[in-house]
Amino acid sequence: MDLRRLSTKCITDLEKLITITCTDREGEKYSLEAPTDMNLNLMEVLRAHDLPVEGVCGGMALCASCHCYIHSDHELSDPSEDEEDMLDQAFFVEDNSRLSCQIKIEESLDGLDVELAPVSE
Repeated sequence: MDLRRLSTKCITDLEKLITITCTDREGEKYSLEAPTDMNLNLMEVLRAHDLPVEGVCGGMALCASCHCYIHSDHELSDPSEDEEDMLDQAFFVEDNSRLSCQIKIEESLDGLDVELAPVSE
């Protein structure tokens, strides 16, 4: 899915698009475009590109179905207490674990490199 179609503003102003690299659970890498002017979070961008992110709670940090690993050195906001509590209950948590629903898409995230965390069976 091309997110540029979601906002006519993005079509005329490509400077508001950033690129995110995502590795899926099978190791395949995807280059994703994301608009910075639509108040999206990373989970919404991943889902819009048909990547297997459930987002069961709708982005409220009440589940860990959007758990991912951040591989780049981008400076992100600190996890909220709710996010930390949810990660404490999640499987396969690493030092670079985040809930993608809690990462707001902004220009400073251009080049972000993420990987989808495994799901528990």
